[in-house]
Amino acid sequence: MVIGLVLVLGLAGFFYLDRTSKKEPPPPPPLSQEARAYAKNLKLDKVEMKAHESYLKQSVVEITGDIQNVGDRTVKLIEITCIFYDAYGQVALRERVPIVSSKLGLLGPNQTRPFRLPFDNVPEAWNQAMPQLVIARIDFQ
Repeated sequence: MVIGLVLVLGLAGFFYLDRTSKKEPPPPPPLSQEARAYAKNLKLDKVEMKAHESYLKQSVVEITGDIQNVGDRTVKLIEITCIFYDAYGQVALRERVPIVSSKLGLLGPNQTRPFRLPFDNVPEAWNQAMPQLVIARIDFQ
């Protein structure tokens, strides 16, 4: 009887954890009105894309460039959504990555900082064109 109860509880726990692990995380919040107005002060410059093979024979796509803050506020976080498309114009990969964060240092007024975004999970169906880069989040100091 005890063994049967333990098995039932174990299976119930397994199915509960399996079900909750498959839930997608909630979508990130949209760009605030204040951030949307300030986005025009952030300029991406010298953006280039390179693809190379890693030591593990895995294709790595790397986007490099500079971000410039031409506004009058100090920014502590900027996240970019990179959208890769396939040959038919369908989204092949959408990934949100930080290009400025408190770990990397703040971006003050009239400052420029280089960034590097490596992607090792771009699907083979990708059209090999520069992905669309969209500012997804801005946090101010």
